Amino acid sequence: MTGLRADVAELLALRSRAMELLAGYRRRSASRESGPSHSAFRGRGMDYAESRPYAPGDDVRHIDWRVTARSGRAHSKVFQAERDRVTAVIVDRAPSMLFGTRGCLKSVAAARLAALLAWTGSMEGDRLAAISGSEVVPPTRGRSAILRVLNALSSWSITSHGADDAATELNRSLERLPRLLRPGSHVLLLADARSIDARCEPALRALAAHHDVIALLVCDALERHSPPAGHYLALGPHGVVPLDLDSAELRERWFGHFDDLQQAALAQLAACGIRAHRVATDDDPVNALRELLRGAPEPRTKELAA
Repeated sequence: MTGLRADVAELLALRSRAMELLAGYRRRSASRESGPSHSAFRGRGMDYAESRPYAPGDDVRHIDWRVTARSGRAHSKVFQAERDRVTAVIVDRAPSMLFGTRGCLKSVAAARLAALLAWTGSMEGDRLAAISGSEVVPPTRGRSAILRVLNALSSWSITSHGADDAATELNRSLERLPRLLRPGSHVLLLADARSIDARCEPALRALAAHHDVIALLVCDALERHSPPAGHYLALGPHGVVPLDLDSAELRERWFGHFDDLQQAALAQLAACGIRAHRVATDDDPVNALRELLRGAPEPRTKELAA
């Protein structure tokens, strides 16, 4: 059923939407950088190769002023595309990711977002990697690489780690991934806000110190806005629990509980040097990634009217 699993065919079909995402960055970059590779992340996607005497038509913004001053003759910097860059995704598989009331499960939304970034990396010629706990797709390039990543994402969209192991497994991913990457790799973390706690902070800081890391906190609509006034039944680990949300005060407490969790996670990620946004299961994944990649401020959550 759509929304309960991200099957491989669906993730393969996201290639066209990844082209839509990537096109904007290529257009934005084409006027200011030479070379075939333009990154949607912070980095320029190019390695400095050498300096040579300035030739008519060279971009004046690439003049190497140090060599020019030393030699007394204008020189231009020459760049070459990075040839061993890695685009990697880290997927949180806490039990709370297997939840969703609108659009799809949070785990499925995470798989779609990860697939979009993997496709853009593949189109840029990057090696691709994915990790979730002890399960790893090591960095490889080409058609086989994208297929391995998409297969893993599809599998992870319907499975979770145990409740007691979820935080440990995410921390294991964060600690293990740097051993698979060269400095300057692009990394997308997809997680539930509950999974971002003090235990993973050292690993987050270490990862962000050597790589360009961004994060999306995947939320359900009911975690962004309280439900309408009414009486509800919820199924929890100890059975059915009645929820009385008839008063504005109780709905405000509902909203405040989840908003506090998400804001705390966003603040912790920011303190570690990681750009992060929230994304709901019914948000458009291309728009969500585009906003994060272009560095737009995290949108404020507005409580729905009673």
